[in-house]
Amino acid sequence: MQTINFWNKLHLYRHKVILGFVFLFLSFSAFGQGDYQNRKIIHNPNYDNKKISFGFLIGLHQSTYKLRYSDDFVLNEFDTVHSIIPQRNMGFSLGFIVNLSLHDYFDLRFMPKVAFYEHNLEYNFTNANSQTHLKESTVVEFPLLLKYKSKRRGNSRMYLISGIKPGLEASAKSKIANEEQLIPINKFNFSVDFGFGFDLYYPLFKFSPELRFSKGIPNMLGNEVNEYSQGIDRLTTNTVTLYLLFQ
Repeated sequence: MQTINFWNKLHLYRHKVILGFVFLFLSFSAFGQGDYQNRKIIHNPNYDNKKISFGFLIGLHQSTYKLRYSDDFVLNEFDTVHSIIPQRNMGFSLGFIVNLSLHDYFDLRFMPKVAFYEHNLEYNFTNANSQTHLKESTVVEFPLLLKYKSKRRGNSRMYLISGIKPGLEASAKSKIANEEQLIPINKFNFSVDFGFGFDLYYPLFKFSPELRFSKGIPNMLGNEVNEYSQGIDRLTTNTVTLYLLFQ
């Protein structure tokens, strides 16, 4: 019950949470740039000379399924179903950073993390009623990413990042409305990630806000067929994540 209440509150206040993250990013940026312009101090000038560095991350994401209907959706047995619509839902992730410097402008990053997802499919019927398939899952993910950095200017630099993200479901809870009728969802996922961010250097650490997009490749729909899965041919995941990285 506490978990459900937490997700409900997160969904209710999602806009305030996102604004809070943006405000935090702008505050760090303004502080760093103002400090550089006013005092001409270069923080951690040798930071990027480290071959290996470590850190941790906090992420806030919005995720949804991308759905493709099956040929069975047009059969008479589905004539009461108007549409199946994926919903966007909020979640968060926590993890670690292992950064290997390859070159002045290239890093290789391994970022194992635990992510908490919620996915909804809304079944709309021709009689104006609807049912929702809710799936809450905890996924262990292992992103491996290549980072391309611009030249450092003062206490900041921009970067682009891309790579792959395998993920394995550790636990899940799924139901339709108030009934324990499940849509079969595979436990393994594999995504292609790409995004951009900013490295902001401070006296004791480096802070990096990052926006990353993840596009799932495999079909997440399982092989078991029931009345809720029969009208679906393919489900893939799309996720947008705002990360706060500390190193």
